[in-house]
Amino acid sequence: MSEEIFIQQLFQRNRKAYQSFPDKALAESFIDDLFNFLFGSYERKFNSVEKLAGEYHEIRHTFSAILFELIRDEQKVKEQTQTFFDALPVLYETLLKDADAVLAFDPAAQSIEEVLVAYPGFYATAIYRLSNQIYRQQIKTLPRLFAEYAHSKTGIDIHPGASIGSSFAIDHGTGIVIGETTVIGSNVKIYQGVTLGALNVDKDQASTKRHPTIEDDVIIYSGATILGGGTVIGAGSIIGGNIWLTHSVAANSVVYHKSEIKIKDKDPFPEPLNFVI
Repeated sequence: MSEEIFIQQLFQRNRKAYQSFPDKALAESFIDDLFNFLFGSYERKFNSVEKLAGEYHEIRHTFSAILFELIRDEQKVKEQTQTFFDALPVLYETLLKDADAVLAFDPAAQSIEEVLVAYPGFYATAIYRLSNQIYRQQIKTLPRLFAEYAHSKTGIDIHPGASIGSSFAIDHGTGIVIGETTVIGSNVKIYQGVTLGALNVDKDQASTKRHPTIEDDVIIYSGATILGGGTVIGAGSIIGGNIWLTHSVAANSVVYHKSEIKIKDKDPFPEPLNFVI
């Protein structure tokens, strides 16, 4: 195949594939602008309510422009934009409850402002909640772009289709994976390295519930892996670190992994030690 034919085929293929695909850089810029609008310092950026309102309308206009690349119907874009921004005040209040939960739970957190601007877990939660609203409006591609952008910045992978209740707290967060059909109740706290995943990844299972249900007031410590659509972690339970669970546990359970660690004086130490590098 000649270079000219290859370039032509590549052009035609990509043109067809991305005809209804949003501008990735614009989408990432929008979601950061929206996050900063909601949780940034107004005093530093705006010196009047009018300027803040102007920023709001700019963000709204950008959202409509992104949607038009997906929908190509001005009336539907107008309706979807209105639906999203009508939901924004409730989403904002929900996110403040998430931030309050982090502040109450983490002894290292000194103020709500610190949580809002410096905690990757809160950022990932915020992008999830905004993306989930769009996902529930049956706009699929855009929320996935937002979710993967947050993933790239925080190491926290939350599918926008997951259902997460209020006062959700992530501590540290790196390596967390929350799958598409996961259901999480209220007042749940999750540490780094937790996976809420599927037992079966066959494509024909895409429309089924593949990920676990975590009921209210559960704490899941670092490294725990909980798999399966039928797996339910009962309310008030504590799941210890490095646990592997594929079955349900009753409410108020404590699940932990018991390991034995021995400490000996190294001199003298007659037993051979084998190191594998």
